[in-house]
Amino acid sequence: MTITIADIRAAAAGFGGEIATTPSVEVPAITDLAGTRVVLKLENLQHSGSFKARGAHNKLRGVTAAGVIACSAGNHAQGVAYFAQRLGRAATIVMPQGTAFTKVQRTEAMGARVIIHGANLSQAQSHAQEIAAAEQLEFIHPYDDPAIIAGQGTVGLEFLDQCPDLDILVVPIGGGGLIAGIAIAAKALNPAITIIGVQVAAYPSMAEKVFPDRTRAAGHQTSSTLADGIAVKTPGGLTAPVIAAHVDQIIVVDETAVENAVDALATLGNIVAEGAGAVPIAALLTKPQVFAGRCVGCVISGGNIDRRILASVLLRGLARAGRMVRLRVLIEDRPGALARVTAEIAATGADVVELSHQRLFYDISVKQAELDVVLETRDPGHGARIIDHLASAGFSAELLSYGTGGQ
Repeated sequence: MTITIADIRAAAAGFGGEIATTPSVEVPAITDLAGTRVVLKLENLQHSGSFKARGAHNKLRGVTAAGVIACSAGNHAQGVAYFAQRLGRAATIVMPQGTAFTKVQRTEAMGARVIIHGANLSQAQSHAQEIAAAEQLEFIHPYDDPAIIAGQGTVGLEFLDQCPDLDILVVPIGGGGLIAGIAIAAKALNPAITIIGVQVAAYPSMAEKVFPDRTRAAGHQTSSTLADGIAVKTPGGLTAPVIAAHVDQIIVVDETAVENAVDALATLGNIVAEGAGAVPIAALLTKPQVFAGRCVGCVISGGNIDRRILASVLLRGLARAGRMVRLRVLIEDRPGALARVTAEIAATGADVVELSHQRLFYDISVKQAELDVVLETRDPGHGARIIDHLASAGFSAELLSYGTGGQ
């Protein structure tokens, strides 16, 4: 079935106020980081926290069955659960093991029955289809459905209406529903616009299918990823041909780039994005030469990130920037020694985050102990200055770890 801009316009017309028109914003710090003008389309501000609400609404408006079922790592789940509840239909969602707790909780809070099954989305989907047949439920595919693709394509309509001067659109790719819909809309409105998709190295399935000559063999498709929302092993049968026809390039990014992007959005832009939502920024940071001198639109597709994971990403970002260090300090094992060394550290202006006092398992005198101290520092060079200060106070210290910004 061919999907056209008319289908996407019809989806937008049918929203009836149920779907938020999300803002497109310029964040100067992100533009400075990328070295080119960047506009962010904030789909993380949708009711369910991601763009998936659009396709779910468009699909469920046409469903007559009393109950529906879907498989999802979280965002499609919440979109289906939210609108099934509003339309008075029972929803069952099969989620793979390891799905973020926050996504499970939010899906259940929307009234859905959640079943945890399978190591990945492919296994979850197979189980969902088995349940659909057994319980006579209508299966709502997360991306390989014309109504879903048309609904997601409304992101492109809005983005180009808000920012008609975009040169490049950068969009996450999992199964391909979002970028397929956006590409249809964007190319119809501006045939000259460049569409770039982004996948993670652990799951480059669409890149390998559509651009096999440009994509390295991954061999890691069962690996875990921060971008769990796009951890899809099998490209969509409907979406892949659309992507082949309308998408100009797919950039594959690694996990460090994804972490850095989540960190940058939070710390520089005050924007909470999940890993899948942040991959357009990861692409800008990975291949800046592709975007130099262009007006770049990035779809921040979702913000449903587990708070514990977000906290870890932010702390790891401090370490990479040399703003958090770990020292090992040798002290005399006697009363007052610990107080003395922490006082000296405090005098340098560093903040003690964690401290471990070890007396065993070291090749040192029985009358000595070692402290492993995690410190938040002012700048990348602060750790070295702390070591020098401790040495002047009579303490031997060594740097155990440092961020990439360290010396």
